[in-house]
Amino acid sequence: MIISIASGKGGTGKTTIAVNLALSLLKGNAQLIDCDVEEPNSHIFLSPSIHQVTSVGMRVPRIDESKCTYCGKCAQVCEYHAIAVILKNVLVFDELCHGCGACSYLCPEKAIFEVEREIGIIQEGSSNGIPFVNGVLNVGEPMASPLIRKVKEKIQKDKVVILDAPPGTACPVIETVKGSDFCILVTEPTPFGLNDLELAVGMLEKLGIPKGVVINKADVGDRGVWDYCQSKNIHILMEIPMDRQIAESYSKGIPIVIENTSYISQFQELFEKVEKLHESNRRRTRIE
Repeated sequence: MIISIASGKGGTGKTTIAVNLALSLLKGNAQLIDCDVEEPNSHIFLSPSIHQVTSVGMRVPRIDESKCTYCGKCAQVCEYHAIAVILKNVLVFDELCHGCGACSYLCPEKAIFEVEREIGIIQEGSSNGIPFVNGVLNVGEPMASPLIRKVKEKIQKDKVVILDAPPGTACPVIETVKGSDFCILVTEPTPFGLNDLELAVGMLEKLGIPKGVVINKADVGDRGVWDYCQSKNIHILMEIPMDRQIAESYSKGIPIVIENTSYISQFQELFEKVEKLHESNRRRTRIE
């Protein structure tokens, strides 16, 4: 089963849920993948031993000037304006290129070839019997989704896979949660938390991914999140209090289930609820 952990905004506790959930499952049963490639931080809490680092690149076009007639066909077919033909010059903007290959495929003179340009790396390792993967996007790279796709190729389907998603509801989040069996949305009971939760719920409804909510810092703010979940028939899977011990443990880079083992049962119960909802959704889908 693939479980993604997402939220409409940053700072709600996605990584806290992802790491502690992975550590609470039976040893060797979970895989944790940090898909927040622009700012990965799961490794801070897991302290994994990294045994493999792989470079990830995108194929970008280069022009063979000896063959090019400057017809402008490449610029016409590029949906992302990554190529411009000005007089007898072809300008290629690597950062805008999506690597689709249309320019080289449709060039009438076959004057375009492709080269690999590194956009980031994938790190693989393990910690406490948990296989760990994350991606690190190179500074200045505008597109995270191609690297996230490569990171997700490391999914081990025989395990419970936990995907720590980037914040928000933009393309990197969609790329992460796509294909998940279930998505846990982490929020906090504030007006900002509710607003961004609504955006995240709308995204998952479009993608057709089952979901449930974890409310972090549940004893502050107002009841807006509870009322919204009730109105949308969304299950609240777990409530985490505003606990000083959790904050101190987090600041030291120590997962709360290690600092306070009484939390292990709570995260195991969270997983059991996800399992039941996932199975219920599968049965309903088969009937329909």
